[in-house]
Amino acid sequence: MLNNKVSSYIARHSLLDVGKLHLVAISGGADSVALLLILQSLGYRLEAVHCNFHLRGEESDRDEAFVRQLCERQHIPLHLAHFDTREYAALHKVSIEMAARDLRYRYFEQLRQDMGADAICVAHHRDDSVETLLMNLMRGTGIHGLTGIRPVNGHIVRPLLCVSRQEIEEYLHSIGQDFVTDSTNLEDDALRNKIRLYLVPLMQQIIPNSSESIARTALHLAEADRCLDAYLEEQMTDLIDTDGDSKDYSAASVSIEALAAQPSPGYFLLKWLTPYGFTPAQISDIATLPSFQTGKEFLSPSHVLLIDRGRLVLASKETAIPSMKIPETGTYRMSDGQRFSFSFSDVVEVSKSADCATIDKESVEFPLTIRTVEPGDRFIPYGMKGARLVSNYLTDHKLSLLEKRRQLVVTDACGRIVWLVGHRTDDRFKVTTNTCSILRIERRIH
Repeated sequence: MLNNKVSSYIARHSLLDVGKLHLVAISGGADSVALLLILQSLGYRLEAVHCNFHLRGEESDRDEAFVRQLCERQHIPLHLAHFDTREYAALHKVSIEMAARDLRYRYFEQLRQDMGADAICVAHHRDDSVETLLMNLMRGTGIHGLTGIRPVNGHIVRPLLCVSRQEIEEYLHSIGQDFVTDSTNLEDDALRNKIRLYLVPLMQQIIPNSSESIARTALHLAEADRCLDAYLEEQMTDLIDTDGDSKDYSAASVSIEALAAQPSPGYFLLKWLTPYGFTPAQISDIATLPSFQTGKEFLSPSHVLLIDRGRLVLASKETAIPSMKIPETGTYRMSDGQRFSFSFSDVVEVSKSADCATIDKESVEFPLTIRTVEPGDRFIPYGMKGARLVSNYLTDHKLSLLEKRRQLVVTDACGRIVWLVGHRTDDRFKVTTNTCSILRIERRIH
C-alpha cells in the first residue's frame, strides 16, 4: 500500500517527527493532494498552505476553491497567500517561473518560522526527480547534478520521492479522491514539460520501467557523490590555506603543484569554487594547467581568483578603499571596517607591534592621509638607508597581488610615507634619543 511505502521512506531518511507540526504545500494537483492525505492518514500534525499566483485567471481561482473545500472536509487548517507574480517578476527582472518559486518558498519559510513548524512538505515525486536528472544531463553537469532531487533541503522535505506519478494517481483513484489539473503542465513550451510529455514516454517505449531504473541510478550516484564529497573535504582541509584554522574557503589559496597532483584537479576546483559563483566553463579554463600564468585573473560576481607565484589565491571582490584625510588626532574608521587611532604621548617608546607605529612627533606634519599603495610609491624601511619601491618590498615579503592592492600606507602633509601599515615605519620618522614626544598610530581590524 502506498501509505506504507511513504512511511518507510520517511523513516529511512528521518524526514518527519510525528510529535511536531508540519506545513504541507498544496496546489490542488494530484501530487500535493496525495501528500496531504497520506501524511494525515499516518498521523502527522498538519496545516496546509496554498499560494494563488494569479497567472491562470479563473483556473487559479478554481484551484484555490478546490483546496479550500478539501481542507474543510478533512478538517485541516489552511493558510492562503495571494501574489502579483507578474509585477514581482518585472520588478526583480526574473522569469515568471523564478518569481513564483521565490515568492512561494519565501512565504513558506516565513510562515514556518511564525508558527514554529518543523518542516515544509512538498510533493515532488520520483518522476520529478528523473526529469531533473535528465534536464541537468542535457545542460551539462557534474555528478551532483545527476543525483536528482534530494529528500531534504534545509526545512524543505519531500516524502513522495519514493513513488511515481502513476502510483499517486492510482492511489487517489482507489480512495475516490479527485484533484485539479494545471493546464500549463500540458503545454510543451518549457523544457521540463517537453521532457515529461515527449522524452520520458519515448524512453518508456524503448525500455519499460526506464524511469524507475534512472531513479535507482540517481540513488547510486548520490551515494558516490557523498563518498566523493567526504574525500574532497579531507583534501580541501589538507591543501587549502586559510587564515588560522578556519574552514572558510572564500578567502584562501592552494599550491598549483599540490593541485596538479590531485586525481582530478578540475573536480577539486569545482568543489572549491562553485559556491563562490564560478561557472563550470571558468573552472574548466582554470584547471587547464598551461593557463597558470602569474597575474592571470578569473572573476565571478562575488570573487576573484588570482594566479600568483605558483598559487591560486581566492578572495572576495572588494570595492576600492577610498583614501581618508586625518586632520588631527582621534579615531577614524575606514570603509572596510578598519579603525585607526592617532594620539600624542610624552612617553617615548618604540612599538614592536605590527599594528602600531610610533613616530617622532616633531618629524611629521598634519594632515595625514591613509590610502592604498600607488604605483611608484617609495619609502625608506626602518633601519635602512636607501629608498625602496613599496611594491618590491611587499614582493620580498611574499604578499600576493591581491594583498598588495589592499595594502595601506599613512602619508604626511608632504606626501611622504610615514608607515607601511602592518609592516614598517619609514626611517625618516623614527624615534631617536632626541625624541621628546611621539605620535602613536594604532590599527584595529574589525
